[in-house]
Amino acid sequence: MEKINIVLVDDHQVVRDGVKSLLSEFQDIRIMGEADSAHSLFQVLNNHPQPDVIILDINLPDQSGIEVTRQLKQKYPSIRVLILTMYNSEEYIFNAIKAGASGYLPKTANRTELIGAVRQVYQGNEYFDPTISNIILKSYIRQAKHDNVASGQKLTARETEILRLFAGGRSNTEIADELFISVRTVESHKNHIMQKFELKSTVDLVKFAIRCKIIEI
Repeated sequence: MEKINIVLVDDHQVVRDGVKSLLSEFQDIRIMGEADSAHSLFQVLNNHPQPDVIILDINLPDQSGIEVTRQLKQKYPSIRVLILTMYNSEEYIFNAIKAGASGYLPKTANRTELIGAVRQVYQGNEYFDPTISNIILKSYIRQAKHDNVASGQKLTARETEILRLFAGGRSNTEIADELFISVRTVESHKNHIMQKFELKSTVDLVKFAIRCKIIEI
């Protein structure tokens, strides 16, 4: 039977022991090494055959696991990296993906999830825990909205004009005078823009105008 050779990297021995215990029952898994830091990991890689998969924590004593992932993909591009961590914020997830991680799993994962992730990553696929996938999906939807907004296509000509003047520092009264409309109409347009693009404050309006390149800074 073909074995999946794994190196475990976590600065807590109890975590490494727990992962080894979870994976020990599977015939296709071989734990060929472990490390408690980035430095000790690269020592393992320099002195042993390359593993197929590295299970890597983000929080290491000498270097971020994300930076370690980036270095691994540069030096050992064939090694697949599976992040196993307690951090599940959007920033960590996307930085890990950008660095080259093939999978991302929280430490709350059970044995079935862990072995499934290892096998998927080994086969060249990507694996993200449902919680992580949901975070990625929400971020994608939010970014897609922003991308649509950035084109300015959803703003009417009048809305664009009012937003440009407002973001440029004009008051409602000044905008009304310049466009020959009432102050109430100006306020109505601003409120409509905020509702349409889910903006919470006038500060968000200005940021929105900058992001849409309606004004430049």
